[in-house]
Amino acid sequence: MKISIIGTGYVGLVSGVCLAAKGHDVTCVDVLQDKVDRINRGEAPIHEAGLDDLLKSLIGQKLRATTAFEDAVINSELSLIAVGTPFDGEHIDLTYIRAVAKQIGTVLKRKAGYHMVVVKSTVVPGTTEEVVLPILEAASGKKAGVDFGVGMNPEFLKEGEAIQDFMEPDRIVLGGIDERSINTLEAVYAAFNETHKIRTSPRTAEMIKYTANSLLATLISFSNEIGNLCSLIKDVDVVEVMRGVHLDKRFAPVMPDGSRIFPSSLTYLAAGCGFGGSCFPKDVKALIQYGKEKGSSMLILDSVINVNREQPYRMIELLRQHHPDLSGLKVALLGLAFKPGTDDIRESASITVVRELIVRGAVVTAFDPVAQQETEITLGKDVIQYAYTVEDCIREAQAILLMTSWAQFEELPQQLAGLPQQPLLIDGRRMIPKDSVAVYEGIGLTRG
Repeated sequence: MKISIIGTGYVGLVSGVCLAAKGHDVTCVDVLQDKVDRINRGEAPIHEAGLDDLLKSLIGQKLRATTAFEDAVINSELSLIAVGTPFDGEHIDLTYIRAVAKQIGTVLKRKAGYHMVVVKSTVVPGTTEEVVLPILEAASGKKAGVDFGVGMNPEFLKEGEAIQDFMEPDRIVLGGIDERSINTLEAVYAAFNETHKIRTSPRTAEMIKYTANSLLATLISFSNEIGNLCSLIKDVDVVEVMRGVHLDKRFAPVMPDGSRIFPSSLTYLAAGCGFGGSCFPKDVKALIQYGKEKGSSMLILDSVINVNREQPYRMIELLRQHHPDLSGLKVALLGLAFKPGTDDIRESASITVVRELIVRGAVVTAFDPVAQQETEITLGKDVIQYAYTVEDCIREAQAILLMTSWAQFEELPQQLAGLPQQPLLIDGRRMIPKDSVAVYEGIGLTRG
């Protein structure tokens, strides 16, 4: 199928590359010529495992990028809308969604034949049918369900694992205004013949996305709240508590041979210094506001956000238990991205902690394998110092704050053992064995 994808951000580009890999003829559209040129050179503008190699193998064959919006839509059978939907504190901003819908509608006015328009961006229930569809009809002068189809196809991509998530999905949600729309959308995913597909309405598809992200965020904040309580109870460690919880057969089924299946969802039932990124904080807040507008008090989700807002400051509290005055204290901060596998620092707990450390006068040196450039753009180059190896970052540190669970940080005990003075290590992800370093503190831990 010939597909045009509007927007070459995280969702748009990953979707475009993966659909091309499945045999579709894909054109990615963006307004930025520099970005389009980079993609056409086979250079991914975002950091995502496996994306560079896949992009290079497909560009110029099944995949291309362009700024020519009209040509892309005219010469395709289906258009995916994958533009940003930022949250302004009260509503998701549909400016880009509205603009793209109007552009597509204007092109459809001059295009013969049936065309399918699919919203891939995360939007609250009702947006596809109550916002996008009327704009398409008004701009095209045509009738949805007759002259063109409309659908909603949410993404479930984890940053750092997006390629695998797309190519090996656990479910595909197909929301459409009628059977023809759903059938057309299902044809896009014909190659995924072993994946469970949900055929539903656009509103339900939109709600599935928000519910999925809100549930995962709730598990994290629940775990963090339990961790905060554990830190106040003598000789209790949240890691051991959660290990006991994970062994419930409803979470970790026992196989006939006695072995266990530990699903990846258990990683959300672990205490840490808070969740971040472009999805969880924005989507939970948007669903809270949407619920309130519908007359439903979203009490649990309100608490999810409140717990997460305060969680990064637990790192500062643990630090001040050892160093009440942070002025002039040399602090090494390991990890700037909100999670490993990405350079995304949006809503990252690390950025909150860095800003608080600076306010309190600490001297901060940070290391992250891929997110330092993004941090420099956000914070400025002279606000903190940057190291280019873990060893350089921790060499003169009086305290180390481990913020992101990059696999290379697992070697920290051995690296610390070689230092003449042993700094305090505060483990914000509980990835280092607590007895493997000389001076250890961690989220959800009390020593008695």
